[in-house]
Amino acid sequence: MSNLVQAPAAPAAAEASRAATVSPRVDILETEHEFLVLADVPGLNPDDVDIRFEHGEMMIHGRRQAPRDAAPTAYSRSFAVADTIAADKISAELKDGVLTVKLPKTEAIKPKRIAVRG
Repeated sequence: MSNLVQAPAAPAAAEASRAATVSPRVDILETEHEFLVLADVPGLNPDDVDIRFEHGEMMIHGRRQAPRDAAPTAYSRSFAVADTIAADKISAELKDGVLTVKLPKTEAIKPKRIAVRG
């Protein structure tokens, strides 16, 4: 079972009321050492994305500027994150419209291999 749970979306700011707000499609993968959050955010550049982690919640916000006379697109997604994440080691990368957020597990919950002597 995953330790990440989607939290309710935060209300949009008054300034963004004209923007079309989208909850991007997200895949969450778990490996032995980390959780990976893969979010589809086409058209965004790294400077357009704001990721925050505080009080056990990770928030992803982004804003894509639109052509003239069109509304911009605002991306927003929030997740409750268990305390098994090493918050100081979270990293993110945006490439080809996919935002990858790496949430490393703390050493205490990583599986340990026990050597068997003969």
